[in-house]
Amino acid sequence: MKRVFSAGGVVYKFENGKLKILLISTKEGKIWALPKGLIEKGERPEQTALREIKEETGISGKIVDEIGETSYWFVMEGEKYFKTVKYFLVQYTEGEITPQWEINSAEWFDPEEAMDKITFKTDREILKKALQKIYEQNTNT
Repeated sequence: MKRVFSAGGVVYKFENGKLKILLISTKEGKIWALPKGLIEKGERPEQTALREIKEETGISGKIVDEIGETSYWFVMEGEKYFKTVKYFLVQYTEGEITPQWEINSAEWFDPEEAMDKITFKTDREILKKALQKIYEQNTNT
């Protein structure tokens, strides 16, 4: 069994006063998820999250909070992996969506749509935590 570590983020912005969440799709749009990727040697999880978001979607952002971690098993080429992903709350700063080779598309969604679209329960739980943090931060200001 191999252990792998990734980092990613829940990217959000306000457009005309409405909250929007960035999701990516893979496997010809069959899977909708949060942008994430493997932590490279010498990289901090925060750096990985921002790099992967930019690489996968073309979008830049700044980390405003930590959300939490998820862990799961998967099998690739007959080898079993245990993956831990650390997620951050990332506020959009600039950029247009330009999906890269790894993903099929990236789109902004309303929070309810994003919840419905997300494929994996672990991602949905992270999104739920992120939404709570966004609403808390924006009602306190």
